[in-house]
Amino acid sequence: MTDSPGRPEPGMPEPPAGGHPLTGSDPAKIEERDVQAMTRIVLRPIGSPLPLGFFTVAIDNVLVSALQWGVLPVADRRAVALIVFPAFIVQAIAGLYALRARDSIAGTLMLSFATTWLIDALVFYVYPPGAAAALGVFYIVFAVFISFMLASALLKRALAAVLVVAAPRFLVAGLAELTGNQVLAQAGAVLGFLLAAVALYTAFALLMEDSRGREVLPIGRLGAARQATHGTLAVELEGIARQPGVRRTL
Repeated sequence: MTDSPGRPEPGMPEPPAGGHPLTGSDPAKIEERDVQAMTRIVLRPIGSPLPLGFFTVAIDNVLVSALQWGVLPVADRRAVALIVFPAFIVQAIAGLYALRARDSIAGTLMLSFATTWLIDALVFYVYPPGAAAALGVFYIVFAVFISFMLASALLKRALAAVLVVAAPRFLVAGLAELTGNQVLAQAGAVLGFLLAAVALYTAFALLMEDSRGREVLPIGRLGAARQATHGTLAVELEGIARQPGVRRTL
C-alpha cells in the first residue's frame, strides 16, 4: 500500500502548512543561503574580441585619414565607402561579444566605433547635400562622447591611450568638415594615423597576451582590470549576482 500523494516518508517531519517544498520554510522567509544553494549561474568562456576590434579601428582609420589628407583623391570616396562598410559589421560583432564577455566599457566603445564606420560608409558613398556639415557635427559629438568614455577606461591604459588620441582626432576632423579648412583636415588625418598606430599596438599586445596566456607587451592594467587577469576565480565571481544579465533589471 502506497502513501498518499504529498505526504512525507515515514520518520520525516511534516513541513509547516504552506511551507516551501525544498526548505520546508515559509516562502516569504527563505534565507539567502537557501537561495544560493538552489541557484546556478553558468558562465561560458569566449575568445577576446578586442584584438579584432582594435585591428579594425586601425585599418579603417588609415583609409579614412588617407582620404582626408589627400593621399586618396576625392574621386575614390565611394571606393573607400565600400571598404569601410564591412568594418561596421566586424566592429559590431566585436562589440556584441565584448558585452557578452561582461565588459560594458569595451563593448560600448566597439559598437560606437562601428557606428562611425557605418556613417562614414553611407556618407562617402551617397554624399548628399549638407553631408560635410552633418558629418562635422557628428564627429564633434562623438569626440565629446569619447571624452566621457575616457573617465571610465583609466584602469586599462592601452584602451585609455586609444581614447586619448581618438577624442582630438574626431574633434579636429569635425571642425575640418564644418569649416572646409584643408589644414585642419590634414591635422585630423595625422591624428587618424596616430590613432591607427595606437590601436594596432593595443590589438597586437592583446593578441599576444591571449596566445601566450600572459602579458608579453605592456598593456597597463591597473586595479580591478589587473585583478581580472591576475586574481583568483573567487574574486572574479564576487558580486556576480548584481551584474546585468543576472539581476532582474538593468
